[in-house]
Amino acid sequence: MSTPASTPTSRRAQITQTYQMAKRSDPRLGWILLGTFLVGAALGFGLMWLLPGSGVLSLVISIVAALMIGILLALLVFGRRAQKAAYTQMEGQPAAAAGALQMLRRGWKVDPVVGFNKQQDVVHRVVGPPGIVLVGEGSSPTRVKQLLVIERKKHERVAYGVPIHEVVAGRGEGEVPLPKLVRHVQKLGRQVKPAEITDILQRLKALDAQRGKLPLPKGPVPNSMKGMRSQQRGR
Repeated sequence: MSTPASTPTSRRAQITQTYQMAKRSDPRLGWILLGTFLVGAALGFGLMWLLPGSGVLSLVISIVAALMIGILLALLVFGRRAQKAAYTQMEGQPAAAAGALQMLRRGWKVDPVVGFNKQQDVVHRVVGPPGIVLVGEGSSPTRVKQLLVIERKKHERVAYGVPIHEVVAGRGEGEVPLPKLVRHVQKLGRQVKPAEITDILQRLKALDAQRGKLPLPKGPVPNSMKGMRSQQRGR
């Protein structure tokens, strides 16, 4: 019988994998986490020790508080540095934005590489509260914008009246850097209701059926963020 994804063993494996991934671009991560834990533990112990009370019970409570606060702070720092490391490792890879978009939580549907050209510029699609978000990335901003225009027209034919947003991922002027991509998409607003999202997805099935099988760009679509997303969801 296979082990469910939510078991403690699988959870530990996800944390270990994320730590190993982050340490490749952040060699001091272990020492930083240890230092954060010790500082947090010292603060927790000191705060509880200053409260009225004495004896063994007060000492036990102070130790427990020290451990809890130390672990909590270490986990917060670990999450932030691991996320930064994942973005650093993904940037420059083919379809890197698709990996970043995997951080979107429930209520969002991400479809990597719904548009593609010979130069390996790609368009990903996100369906969520803002409506349809087309995210383009590639080596030429001009080509990416042209590809976005083509994809927008295709989507407008099957999803008439649905808000469609265009985003270019990258470091150039008017582009959204990979670490800020998810937040940018989330800030596009809430323009459709959950029931309408279901209807949009049904209409897009017709468009996807017409496309056939798209050739993927060279190299795998990055999935460095998937383990972190699962941890955030508590899976």
